[in-house]
Amino acid sequence: MTDNDLREMLADLIKSQVKTDAQLAKTDAQLAKTDAKLDRLSEKLDKLSDMYGGVGNNQGKVAEEFYYNSLKDNPVLNGIRFDFVEKNVTRSSKGMEEEYDLLLINGEAVYVIEVKYRLHPDDIDKFIGKKARHFKMLYPEYANYQIYFAMAAFSVEDDVKNKALEHGVHILQRRGEVIETLAA
Repeated sequence: MTDNDLREMLADLIKSQVKTDAQLAKTDAQLAKTDAKLDRLSEKLDKLSDMYGGVGNNQGKVAEEFYYNSLKDNPVLNGIRFDFVEKNVTRSSKGMEEEYDLLLINGEAVYVIEVKYRLHPDDIDKFIGKKARHFKMLYPEYANYQIYFAMAAFSVEDDVKNKALEHGVHILQRRGEVIETLAA
């Protein structure tokens, strides 16, 4: 191979490198545009997620407020009158922490109520599998009380209602301006 051949090959290589660099610059510019579009899309998805998550949370707060206000004005469930109605009660001990939506208490009985806007089968499993079990450990002062577990909701399908009742969980449902209690 001669020096001329080497010079030609080097010149071709330089031309090829210039073309490659130009193509890489175009690719980088396109990637930057794509990244910017993905960032905008991600922001929109975050806003939608917040909005829909917020709707669910707001509905749950509406249900909690309804049941709290109703029970505060008339603290009677299943024929039992209660002296105290507490909401959003949190207690922790030994690495265990739970929040209970509503507690109704008198000198002999406690109603532990989980409130949902719409009751799902998984809600029952979580309630009896964890919250109900933990209540007895977190509130030993009620060991000699009659403890009732209930779920309150604006919407409860019959199969879900039956599942709760079969597991000994009372159901509170809204009936116009009053609450109906179905005892387990």
